[in-house]
Amino acid sequence: MVDRRRRAVRTALVGEALRVALAGRARVDPGAGLDIVDLGGGTGGFAVPLAVEGHRVTVVDPSPDALASLERRASDEGVSDLVRGVQGDAAELPGLAGESSADAVLCHGVLEYVDDPVQALQAMASVLRAGGVLSLLVAQRNAVVLARALAGHLAEARVALQDPDGRWGANDPMPRRFDEAGINAQLADAGFMVHTVHGVRTFADLVPSAFVDSEPGAAESLAELERTASQHPAFRALATQLHILATR
Repeated sequence: MVDRRRRAVRTALVGEALRVALAGRARVDPGAGLDIVDLGGGTGGFAVPLAVEGHRVTVVDPSPDALASLERRASDEGVSDLVRGVQGDAAELPGLAGESSADAVLCHGVLEYVDDPVQALQAMASVLRAGGVLSLLVAQRNAVVLARALAGHLAEARVALQDPDGRWGANDPMPRRFDEAGINAQLADAGFMVHTVHGVRTFADLVPSAFVDSEPGAAESLAELERTASQHPAFRALATQLHILATR
């Protein structure tokens, strides 16, 4: 239960912003569910709740195990008819999902690992219908610089600050991280217009777990603090992740 509570704090802002964007898109065709593609959606943490709300979701993921868990999760929630799992990756997306087939594309924690981020973004753009929504969640460079410095790894913090991919060294498990200006430029190159940028996990990774888990109301207070700070430029620059909503 504790892990679920902390995950909820970390993902609440993404879910809230995404649902507002989807509601705006749904007004184009009131009463009908949307066609959504979740790239790298894994076991359906976002896909299944969206299907419960009446949307049709195609999850494209390279892991057969994750897709099997997705199928079970969708069945448990009674939305198997609205969730489709397809094995594949970003490079194959247009062929797997179909060009101009989606009202929204989710890409959460995937762009860090693809071979070519701009090509991946172009693939997502090709899948979207005109005016379609992209929900993009990426790791931010500034946060790892701060985290390595606070952990006493000052040399690694300096490397991450200067490295083109925001990596702190050869043993860094993350292939790349982004800053806000850089990811906005890549989105523009792929034909997207950015509408909102939120900082995600500005404080959630810094506040001690023992405090959040033991103090009554701490998780709720932390979620509200995250929500308040998410669009403040000074705090957004320190967030672990950036959540960007853009349209094609």
